[in-house]
Amino acid sequence: MKAVILGGTGAIGAATALRLLGAGWSVDVTGRDPSAMPPELVNVGGRFHPIDRSDASAVGGLAADDTDLLVDLLAFSGPDVRALLPVMGAVGRTVLMSGRAVYTDPFGRHINSDEAPVFPVPIPEDNPTLDPAADDIDPFTREGYAPGKVAVEREALASGLEVTIIRPSKVHGPFARNARTRSVVERMTSGAAVIDIADGGRSIDHLTAAANAAALVETAAAGGLPGVVNGADPDPLTALEIFETIADVAGWTGELRPIVDDGDEERGHHPWRSRNPIVLDMTRAIAAGYEPAGTGRALLADEVEWVLRSQGGR
Repeated sequence: MKAVILGGTGAIGAATALRLLGAGWSVDVTGRDPSAMPPELVNVGGRFHPIDRSDASAVGGLAADDTDLLVDLLAFSGPDVRALLPVMGAVGRTVLMSGRAVYTDPFGRHINSDEAPVFPVPIPEDNPTLDPAADDIDPFTREGYAPGKVAVEREALASGLEVTIIRPSKVHGPFARNARTRSVVERMTSGAAVIDIADGGRSIDHLTAAANAAALVETAAAGGLPGVVNGADPDPLTALEIFETIADVAGWTGELRPIVDDGDEERGHHPWRSRNPIVLDMTRAIAAGYEPAGTGRALLADEVEWVLRSQGGR
């Protein structure tokens, strides 16, 4: 079995490559910078190709009709999908990565709204989404990202091809470009005695371990998950539980101090802060035979270990 992963050197791409390689697949990953290729992938047979996703001819040369699975982590707009439809038509199945940012609440609010949305808990895949972006909207802006992902979904689903669209939440794991745990690890390892946590540490913003996203990709590759599926960890952690996990792995013995609103919006602010709970419904994935690679808490520890190693702390 052959898989091609577009954008395969980040957290989800690397985790997916490692999982498929471990299952006996042949795996090719693309990227712009060869130095970004994790040596862990090379050591187990992963092959890197310096191909820009916008080069449809080069992508088509790599992901030809001998490819069983195309994983596209770099589709951000409708034109991105349309450019690769011939390639998608030639391969066995395509998995595209979208995101929970597409969802809206009953009042049309979404994650990037000025006013915090109030979603159902958990959010099912048939929850309303934003309207798709027009072709000229920049998907790399706060306003354009989520509508761009909706356009990705609509174009892919309208193609009639064998497609699975995964909507992850906040991604974590080794090789993450901007690991959210890094700032907390740095505070702990630099000797902070006390770390404040806003909102009493109770906020919940569902996480997605890259390893769990990879397990979902493998389930999709077997053909059991056509259409749209949520992808998140089995245990929605509170902010306090996230901080506790980081502290345990880092060996930090200071005080975690959950604080209530004291009028200072910035005090205790952190990357997992959410005014209202955001939890993705994983019922559909589980019914299709998906089994998580691990709990969010255990896999979050893997990211912390990786961050510590990158700092020379392990």
